[in-house]
Amino acid sequence: MPFTEIAKRVYVSSGTVHVRMRKLKDLGVIKNATLRVDYSKSGYDIVAFLGIFLDKSSVYNTVLDELKETPEIIKLNYTTGNYSMFAQILCKDTNHLREVLHEKIQKINGIGRTETMISLSEDIDRNLIFEGA
Repeated sequence: MPFTEIAKRVYVSSGTVHVRMRKLKDLGVIKNATLRVDYSKSGYDIVAFLGIFLDKSSVYNTVLDELKETPEIIKLNYTTGNYSMFAQILCKDTNHLREVLHEKIQKINGIGRTETMISLSEDIDRNLIFEGA
């Protein structure tokens, strides 16, 4: 949302919004500003979530370094629960997803197995709205 629109909604000048945003960025509260891309319009029609089981927790950093080399992974979390790691993957189609899984991810030493879930739709994509903000 442009600063001018934010300023209108909170009844301040766009300069005030700019200064406050800069302060939040300097404090590290705001990491960056991004565009929301409709990847399907670029030919990437498959969003999948991948639960990754590591052979042992000590291989985490090694596996992480190798997963960073897979551009189709757009998010990755180190988790508790069933999976050691949980990834979000973007692919052109199911053949591309199969290639990423079999030729890249599942060949990494330290990954015992994976579980794949294909997203049928994304119905909520938002930032947290703080109470009182």
